Amino acid sequence: MLMIYSVKEAQTSILRRDRVLEPHVPATLQAGIKRIFGEALTPETAVSHLLNEVRQKGDAALYQWTQRIDGVKLDSLQVNKQEMETAVTHIPADLIEALNLAADRIRTFHSHQPAISWTTTEMGGILGQRVTPLKRVGVYVPGGTAPLPSSLLMSVIPAQVAGVKEIVVTTPPGKENGRIPDIILAAAHIAGIDTVYTLGGAQAIAALAFGTETVPAVEKIVGPGNLFVTLAKRQVYGIVGIDGLYGPTETVVIADDSAIPAWVAADMLAQAEHDVLATAILFTPSIELATAVQIEIGRQLENLNRADTIAVSLNNQGGIVITTDLDEACQLASDFAAEHTCIATKKPERYIDKIPNAGGLFIGERSFEVLGDYVAGPSHVMPTSGTARFASPLNVLDFVKISSIIQLDDATSAKLSPYAARIARAEGLTAHQNAATKRL
Repeated sequence: MLMIYSVKEAQTSILRRDRVLEPHVPATLQAGIKRIFGEALTPETAVSHLLNEVRQKGDAALYQWTQRIDGVKLDSLQVNKQEMETAVTHIPADLIEALNLAADRIRTFHSHQPAISWTTTEMGGILGQRVTPLKRVGVYVPGGTAPLPSSLLMSVIPAQVAGVKEIVVTTPPGKENGRIPDIILAAAHIAGIDTVYTLGGAQAIAALAFGTETVPAVEKIVGPGNLFVTLAKRQVYGIVGIDGLYGPTETVVIADDSAIPAWVAADMLAQAEHDVLATAILFTPSIELATAVQIEIGRQLENLNRADTIAVSLNNQGGIVITTDLDEACQLASDFAAEHTCIATKKPERYIDKIPNAGGLFIGERSFEVLGDYVAGPSHVMPTSGTARFASPLNVLDFVKISSIIQLDDATSAKLSPYAARIARAEGLTAHQNAATKRL
């Protein structure tokens, strides 16, 4: 059963963010590392080893590690374009319709985001900024326990809107036959992507960062992944750009006694379904709602095919927190800075400004988080682990760079030079001072 906590109890357990600093490495994962690498290594060390192998040996290392880790012997790293076109014919028409609708809404939403060059003459001469799309971007699409075509659309389309000309996708081979699932290839085709590589895990990140004989090096890597993908992104940052470091997915719900218990329960179950480390938390001042949601979760759980995963998630990271009022619920939710924050109250608009920290705000029970996962429009690649305090969802600005434009007229240059010289002298940088005074 989902636990009910007081605020004090929750703050010392499910709301603690410092748990991220010391992630638990399950015994099964430790055993897997030892089996694959032949010795006991930390995940960080194992990833570092993989990165070096790919950097030094290129394609040969990619084939070797894909066989060793995924158990798949590849004939080719790149998916044939014909295979991508054929995959579409294997997908039911209603699913293709849904993917097309999602793609259209994602494109429309991101087309509204301003990323413009501008100049001004108000400061003497011409000053401004130039916005330039990145040349080549790598998109990592997780495979894991389920294929995620939605993640492909949510990552690729904002890059296209930004004007990126070269977008390559990497995704792991399927568990059943060693092929990328048709649904992933169909999504790539719908998005207009021609280049897909059968690569997962840290080796995929290494290939995108360093480049190999087959896989071109990119300027930025985006997309969520498992622990090894996240560690690899962290280790290659600086060689390439990254969008963020994503932990397990998370949702908090703020609700009062007007909320429908069955809907709240369904939303929490949907979040917990992702994996055993997912987080689903309800903040409410209503003990009646809390009890009703408890009962609904138990009832609905019986009919879900990932019930075991959900049960572990809710038992370890989930819970219901009884707050004094909705203002306290909003404060706790903002302090937690969740990936998804859902407001299910009588007048949800009243509480928007009380939650400055959230990857996505879902206002009202009809704007539920699952719609955001698939078809609402904004990218579902959002900051996790409390990083919504300073980070943003994946968006058009992730795929451009800004150059400052400085073209001062003679009079302004002459006027500013003495001030620059004075500051340079105070800093002890006499060469800087000299460069300024030479113009006087």
